[in-house]
Amino acid sequence: MPQNILQYESDIWSSADSLRSAGLKQSDFPKYMMPFFALRMVESRLIREHKRLSEEFGKTDHNTDEYIEYFKTIGLGYNDYVVRKDKKLSDICANDKTFESDFKEYLNAFDTETRHLLGVDKGNDEEKYLDISGVCGILRAKKILFSVVKGWSKIDLEPFDNSEITTLEEHIKRKWADISAETAGEQYTPDDIIALISEIVACKIQDNEEFLTLYDPTSGGGNLLFGIEDKLSAKTNRPIKTHGMDWNSSLYALAKIESRFRIDSQIEYGNTLTDTKFLDKTFDVIVANPPYGVDWKDYRKAIETDKTGRFVALPSISDGQLLFDQHIVYHLDNDGIAVVVNNGSSLFSGDAGSGESSIRKYFFDRDWVEAIIQMPTDEFFNTGIYTYLWVFNKNKPAERKDKIILIDGSSKYIPLKKSKGKKRREMSPDNRVEIIKALEDFEDNDFARVFDKWHFYYNKQAIMLTNVDSQGQFIAEKIKLKPTKITQTGEEGTIELTTFELSDSEGFTSSETLTQRYERIIAPAINAFDYKENQLIVASGAKFYTYNSDEETILECKSENDARNGIGKRLGCGKIQIKSSLKKSTKISLFKYIVTVELVTDLQKDYEIISYSPNEEENCTNIANFMAKYVTRPFEYLDNTVGVEINFNKIFYQPEKLESIQDLLADLAQLENELKTLETDLSL
Repeated sequence: MPQNILQYESDIWSSADSLRSAGLKQSDFPKYMMPFFALRMVESRLIREHKRLSEEFGKTDHNTDEYIEYFKTIGLGYNDYVVRKDKKLSDICANDKTFESDFKEYLNAFDTETRHLLGVDKGNDEEKYLDISGVCGILRAKKILFSVVKGWSKIDLEPFDNSEITTLEEHIKRKWADISAETAGEQYTPDDIIALISEIVACKIQDNEEFLTLYDPTSGGGNLLFGIEDKLSAKTNRPIKTHGMDWNSSLYALAKIESRFRIDSQIEYGNTLTDTKFLDKTFDVIVANPPYGVDWKDYRKAIETDKTGRFVALPSISDGQLLFDQHIVYHLDNDGIAVVVNNGSSLFSGDAGSGESSIRKYFFDRDWVEAIIQMPTDEFFNTGIYTYLWVFNKNKPAERKDKIILIDGSSKYIPLKKSKGKKRREMSPDNRVEIIKALEDFEDNDFARVFDKWHFYYNKQAIMLTNVDSQGQFIAEKIKLKPTKITQTGEEGTIELTTFELSDSEGFTSSETLTQRYERIIAPAINAFDYKENQLIVASGAKFYTYNSDEETILECKSENDARNGIGKRLGCGKIQIKSSLKKSTKISLFKYIVTVELVTDLQKDYEIISYSPNEEENCTNIANFMAKYVTRPFEYLDNTVGVEINFNKIFYQPEKLESIQDLLADLAQLENELKTLETDLSL
């Protein structure tokens, strides 16, 4: 019998050999393995509980109706074939002649809920969860059902406790995540990260005997949720009640099965963002590794019309992780602590006023963020990107109010001797001790910085600039012209427009309507005139107007030739706006189009990013001083939007140390000597 449950890992993966030989796709292997792993979990634990309860009842009474009824009601699941007949899956697989009928009877002997989770004989319209009947049907057609089940029957998990079985389960699920190319972080959180999260939680909660509620809203197969439960149970005397929810039917079924063998656990099936199974609950501790980089367009309507008040703002439709973060803080108790795994986009994506920035500002305004910890790259099995632990605390100590610590744990790792998927690094116990100490000390060191939370706020001050010419002049008031001719010279030659009130009696013989002709020919021709790109000259009475791009000013000239040569009176920077309109026939006037020209102020909307102060008067002074120093053109203030973002790279950037000039000169001298030696050798 194996001393270490992980010795079974290779035996479990040997079942994949039969799947491979039958031509099944490797990416589908988890679908064919999950039901049987669940079966072994259930049977081994039933047998273990059966032995324990038998001793309590007395060995001669363990098959009585009273005993069976008690077994059924304690919520562990039940199988009459296993309990009353003392037959296991390995017994069924001892005889290949009767295997089919015995295996069917064995599956149907489970209690209703277990059959439901395993997916035994589900109808077409029912949620199949692990779908063991469907999987067996395919394996039967491939003629490998018996060999696969027999291989699994040799996996004896009975001697191991819940924590050990969970450890094996998560090692297997990690490999399933690798081969099925699931979304990064969606299925499996590495054990070293679970250990770090549990240590963060443990240093934040009081070690008393009060009940502790623990929740994971994206619980998957339960590895993070139950892993945290096991590690906290070893660190505290507090009884723990776990809650979880997930939308992946197979992983939910595994977690649900696991939950029945834990003291107090509630696992629900559903979409955390749209279902409200735990809406009336708050929790002492929340942990989560929500999917990131996953869109939420399929649930957009439900989220946009959500009435719970969870979502104060909505992030980009392409990444819903900040929706999960909002859900988490909504359910976090007023004295609660939450640790959430996010990717980098949650720190900085979105401009001021965007959904992402507004969500960050919501968290910061309420002073719920105590720490953000950067993890090493290559820490997770499905992604090599940087990830971050957000530590939410709704009851910070007084000395930490309005403060946040950033901890750069990117270098706190040891390399794995053998990569596991994309996981090439892990945090050692010593690495984790360093991070926990930094969090507890809450002071600056080589890899941690404490900031006032306002450090991460900024003003995005919108302004309307007035563009000026080279002498600082601009057209302040609108000047209306009566054009008699508009000329523009460009790559396609000279375009000229001389008739400005074309009536329906002038040159109109086609069958198209006047409106159609205007929209097809006249309006596009007028709109093509560009005062800046090419030389545009507008004749109005005896004067000619043009834009001089070298001086960025409008000139009023005495002749068209002066306009072409840039000789004229400077009016200042401005725009030459050409507009056309359609005037339909009336009883006293004919159909005509009208062209107008106006010289107007050249305005440009812009914004400046300015440091923020929570003191309104000081903030206004900061903005005014910044504008006076850096903005030289006339402007008007528009809206000011306050944003929040965190830039880890900027804070912890370490410039590369350059060699001294003396060292560089020495290197060059050495290279010269080597070249001379080489030349000498070649000449011999």
